[in-house]
Amino acid sequence: MKSFFNLLCLLPLFAFAQQYDILITNGKILDGTGNHWFYADLAVKDGKIIAIGKLKQQDAKRVIDAKGLMVAPGFIDVHTHIEGEEKRTPTAENFIYDGVTTVVTGNCGSSQVEMKKYFAFIDSLKTSVNIAALIGHNDVRRTVLGRAMKDPTENEMQQMILLVEEAMKNGAVGFSTGLIYIPGTYSKTDEVVKLAGAAAKYNGVYASHIRNEGDSIAVAIREAIQIGYLNKMPVEISHFKVSGQQNWGRSKETIAMIETARRDGVDVTIDQYPYTASSTSLGTLIPDEILADGQDSIVARLNRPDVKKYVITSMLKSLKKRKLKHFSYPVVANYRFDTTLNGKSIEQVNLIKGRKHKASAEAETIIEMVINGGAQMVFHGMSENDVKRIMQYPFNMFASDAGIRAFGSGVPHPRGYGTNARVLAKYVRDEKVLTLEEAIRRMTSLPAQKFQLKDRGLLKEGMAADIVIFDAATVKDNSTFELPHQYSTGFSFVLVNGELVVENGKHTGTRSGRSLKGPGFQLQTNQ
Repeated sequence: MKSFFNLLCLLPLFAFAQQYDILITNGKILDGTGNHWFYADLAVKDGKIIAIGKLKQQDAKRVIDAKGLMVAPGFIDVHTHIEGEEKRTPTAENFIYDGVTTVVTGNCGSSQVEMKKYFAFIDSLKTSVNIAALIGHNDVRRTVLGRAMKDPTENEMQQMILLVEEAMKNGAVGFSTGLIYIPGTYSKTDEVVKLAGAAAKYNGVYASHIRNEGDSIAVAIREAIQIGYLNKMPVEISHFKVSGQQNWGRSKETIAMIETARRDGVDVTIDQYPYTASSTSLGTLIPDEILADGQDSIVARLNRPDVKKYVITSMLKSLKKRKLKHFSYPVVANYRFDTTLNGKSIEQVNLIKGRKHKASAEAETIIEMVINGGAQMVFHGMSENDVKRIMQYPFNMFASDAGIRAFGSGVPHPRGYGTNARVLAKYVRDEKVLTLEEAIRRMTSLPAQKFQLKDRGLLKEGMAADIVIFDAATVKDNSTFELPHQYSTGFSFVLVNGELVVENGKHTGTRSGRSLKGPGFQLQTNQ
């Protein structure tokens, strides 16, 4: 009688046994730690990973057979620029098809300033990827000082500090700078130290597009490290590279600087895109002081013969340092004034316009394009050996430095489509620059740890179910410099917060991403 009573007591437990939303079976689990893969099943319920091991299929609403495939945490792209593109393409196919389930935006000092409003917009819009954001120095400075080439007054400094603090309280994961861009380039180190310090109060990261990635790169790296050291805060040096043919090989020196700083107790890490070309605005070829204030002021200056001569001389000096005779290395990605020139180098553009095949004439063409509103460019100027050496550094993450691509628009850098697939195909499978397990760690747990995304980056019970299932033998980046608008292939399934966004290699249209708040928001919530 007693045993019968005990059985009756257990019946409700059987009747209400937990059923999995999704069960992934037979896959090789790459858990994101860097450890070797292992065979296991993985169960998802209510957006979370709830079990890993030998599990029963009858307990699942949906079973995915991952035989022969790798099962990994969703990739986290720590350096993106999606502001203004979310509403146009909330499905974010270029990221999703590359295995990315979370992006960190607001890099290079460019961000939304009102974070509370921004995150509310993201959560109401619904995107296919999760979104975390940094508060950007350039936009904070522009809000208070405009594009003025001046030091802030004490009152202006305080206004900027309050903007940074407010953004951190509302969920920013840190403070970013773009110290080659207007107006950030006009700031002195002391200004950046104070503003980064405002983010440090809320346990934020300092992420920097440093002042120089070429001849003066060592000085620029030291500045970033110093800002982190003075504020006792983590540092992330963005799109770590060595630019300009004259600097090829200097990655030995720059990586050594990062290693030394870490030995000295500074939590400094780096990120990288796996290409030998960068991408930014054409205006970066023009001396900073010419670009102060608005477009009308820039045009007025460039139309003055003495200023024009000064700018041409400056550009020709820079070209000579690169040991080049022509401006063949900058290629037009998107020139709104004349889109027929997209995909052409400045050297080619100059010839198309019927001008002399001389660097001085090409410099004049650059000035004309800046007067006409400027252009987004791809700059070819890095060494493959430097790319590989930087890639082998263990505290280096992979990042696209891209936005949400408008498919078919312009001739953008291929990194916006194929960053992760390129690492897995070219540098892991084909060239064996690093192991598969290590590459996955750099795409998952390392960025989650750095940007304090505490429930992401690992396949572990209780973690958010951001998961990618891919074929390590066939994964491929298809995007090229000549034909960039091609999605990566090889990612069979992608889950974001437990929902299938990619099924059998096709985007389902699901938009299950959400905003991810930083530690400052948690501090406010817990008070």
